[in-house]
Amino acid sequence: MDFKAIDLPGLLLDTESAVAMRAHGKTEAAVLMPISNWPHAPRLTFTERRADLRKHAGEISFPGGTTEPQDRDLEETALRESEEEIALHRVHVDVIGAVPPVGTFATSFRIQPIVGLVSEEATMVANPEEVATILTFGFDELLDSYAMRRLVRRGVPIRTPTFEIGRHLIWGATARILTDFLHRIGAMN
Repeated sequence: MDFKAIDLPGLLLDTESAVAMRAHGKTEAAVLMPISNWPHAPRLTFTERRADLRKHAGEISFPGGTTEPQDRDLEETALRESEEEIALHRVHVDVIGAVPPVGTFATSFRIQPIVGLVSEEATMVANPEEVATILTFGFDELLDSYAMRRLVRRGVPIRTPTFEIGRHLIWGATARILTDFLHRIGAMN
């Protein structure tokens, strides 16, 4: 796909409009969708959480977390959490918009995805307390790995969007956010 023809900021919501949208969840959270190499060979960065964590152990997600009192808004939450989890400093992120929030039913989070372009100078280092590894996948890899799958979680079968790249399975809220984003920019039908 030729990403150079895509007006990425024009296809996204402004952060304020996205935050105003309703989504299931009692706990406010935000994630950053860090895009590097736009538009020539775009890549998205994810984290693989440590397997021994109490919540979301071993899951693949965008860097992010719950709002803290010092955060002035959800964009601030996404940027702060990205600094904490992968040492991606906000001076290397150009926030260009957002996609609609996603709610989680099992954990009752309302997750606000924030989209940011990452500068070439940026470096990322996993925080060993939370992140097992930093994963970066090309948009083409992600598109090729998409499938609707039937998974069983906590004994309940669910049909959900997934992205399987090698041994890595992106599912749940992260896959729903990613699917919406890829539809929004016209990469998926």
